[in-house]
Amino acid sequence: MLRGVAVVWMPVQDIERAKGFYRDTLGLRITNEDGEWAEVDANGLTIGLNGREPSGAGVDGGPVVTFQPEGNLEETLDALKGQGVEVPAGISEHPWGRVATFKDSEGNDIQLYESPKN
Repeated sequence: MLRGVAVVWMPVQDIERAKGFYRDTLGLRITNEDGEWAEVDANGLTIGLNGREPSGAGVDGGPVVTFQPEGNLEETLDALKGQGVEVPAGISEHPWGRVATFKDSEGNDIQLYESPKN
């Protein structure tokens, strides 16, 4: 059902402040930026800094593990829903891709990410 981790997302309130922290304080390289999104290279693991999904991820912060679906996003969501997973906000569309947020068995935010079609 899943191919692996696409990225670990860190919800942020202030993208400029967050980029400064990861770049200047932690010494990590920012590899991609687009508005309220930035990607940080952490020794081969991409850490995405982004604004929170309005109806998905919690407002109290904390990382969000984002997986790549094996098939397309709709097929994977249908399979998860068939196993009782609730996806309250559905799929959100962004210039940088599509995201669906849901909770794991312990209440942690999990997301599926599909890159934009070129």
